[in-house]
Amino acid sequence: QVQLVESGGGLVQAGGSLRLSCAASGRTFSNYAMGWFRQAPGKEREFVAAISRTGGSTYYKDSVKGRFTISRDNAKNTVYLQMNSLKPEDTAVYYCAADTRFGMTKSADFGSWGQGTQVTVSS
Repeated sequence: QVQLVESGGGLVQAGGSLRLSCAASGRTFSNYAMGWFRQAPGKEREFVAAISRTGGSTYYKDSVKGRFTISRDNAKNTVYLQMNSLKPEDTAVYYCAADTRFGMTKSADFGSWGQGTQVTVSS
């Protein structure tokens, strides 16, 4: 499995921006599709965005379309989540995940996970 470490979380006011990073190691990064999930207190983990191995294809949860952008740099073994126009309901722990298959949206479909990074959006 690939090892994943997220960073970039923090406290931001509503309307602000954050960029999350997820650094991968241990396996060939370009062999993996990557995803971002989030989990708010008392709620189930939910899909946010995913990107194909080459970065040529992406898809998003409806509520973040137009505000969040997932991207990757295979030379740096890193996937990013640029989050703009943040809302209080975006507050959650954000996790990156990896799997060799593309098109997955369920957390059970991803084989490797990071430890998560907290994002808090104040109103």
